[in-house]
Amino acid sequence: MNYYVLTLFPEMIEEGMHTSITGRAMEHGQIQLKTINIRDYSGNKHNKVDDYPYGGGAGMVMQAEPVFCACQAAMQEIQKPARVIYMTPQAKVFTQDMAEELSKEENLVFLCGHYEGIDERVLEEVVTDYLSIGDYVLTGGELPAMVVMDAVSRLVPGVLNNEISAETESFSENLLEHPHYSRPPVWHEKEVPEVLLSGHHKNIEGWRREQSVLRTLQRRPELLEKASLSQKEEELVKKYLQSE
Repeated sequence: MNYYVLTLFPEMIEEGMHTSITGRAMEHGQIQLKTINIRDYSGNKHNKVDDYPYGGGAGMVMQAEPVFCACQAAMQEIQKPARVIYMTPQAKVFTQDMAEELSKEENLVFLCGHYEGIDERVLEEVVTDYLSIGDYVLTGGELPAMVVMDAVSRLVPGVLNNEISAETESFSENLLEHPHYSRPPVWHEKEVPEVLLSGHHKNIEGWRREQSVLRTLQRRPELLEKASLSQKEEELVKKYLQSE
């Protein structure tokens, strides 16, 4: 996976991505990152890339030409069509299904906006996908871009040491993940569930599945509408709802 990030703050992206699992993946060549500073394409000695909005209003708007030139630089390096993703709260909220879809791409270009946004004309010309990480406004698109890259990177073959975890974690079947426990067996007078200490793998998997269903019901009940539940699990849901 090759990431290209068009940004006013390349150091923010570099520092964030060169740590932990994504940093290790870059060292091993599973993912690659190239940041492109939009200011380098400003065309003026002050590296100014914003101006007042037509029609008036508060704030500044990033100009079309520097963004376009930065995007062209990325495309010239890729030398083939690639998806250009603009991070904005005015878009569909990013999901695990989207992460799985994007992980199949060879190259992804992220455009990070600032100020009041980016001139609409260049967005219409270069952007293929609009993504949001939630219904709130941040100071720029760098953090959202890193969120998406982190989620996508975990699905790139070889990035995770345990390949199974990417398939069984939260949202993989529209169910939240089961609770986790580690040593010691008793902590603050709270014991690890006995089934996890039994060594009986079938019972453990059954308990984990049951806990996933219950946790989803308690925390994200809307996900159950898309989940594939057995008759026993449906009865478990009904029993829980009746007990409330």
